[in-house]
Amino acid sequence: MYMNKLLNEFFGNARGRKTVATELLRLGLRVDGKGGIFAGSIELTPAKIARALKVDRRVVIETAKDIAEDDKLLQIFYKLEPRAFIGNSAKELGFDSIEIRADPRKKGVVAAVTKILAQEGIVIRQTISDDPDLFPDPVLSIIIDGKLNARVINKLKSLPFATSITIK
Repeated sequence: MYMNKLLNEFFGNARGRKTVATELLRLGLRVDGKGGIFAGSIELTPAKIARALKVDRRVVIETAKDIAEDDKLLQIFYKLEPRAFIGNSAKELGFDSIEIRADPRKKGVVAAVTKILAQEGIVIRQTISDDPDLFPDPVLSIIIDGKLNARVINKLKSLPFATSITIK
């Protein structure tokens, strides 16, 4: 709730600006002290961001400037980094991808899943868990070296907190 609360406090009823700020967070797009928007070291144009988000480019420019002028927001947005998520390409890379839906505020979800995988000698290549403040349907994605066998799948499916487990 912290990120939603912070964005609501700062952007109030400016729905377009909140949309832009939320998407910058979701994608790990950095805002510098001058209001520039970057994916890593690559500067992105406000017009293309606006087109993708279906807002006016001025909304993107003003949102980035607002972030740059606020010390608290700038400290958050200046440190963001995009990351490669290989979950959707796992099959082509020879890996399995496990997607788990559960109460994102429940303790021990990641620990329980990784414990099963470790006990089975399975190597984890990547773990990404969506922030429930930024993603309406947060997913814990775990990409493993190789393929899961039926025994491991059954152990994962027996976890009491999981509302859905999908193996890709």
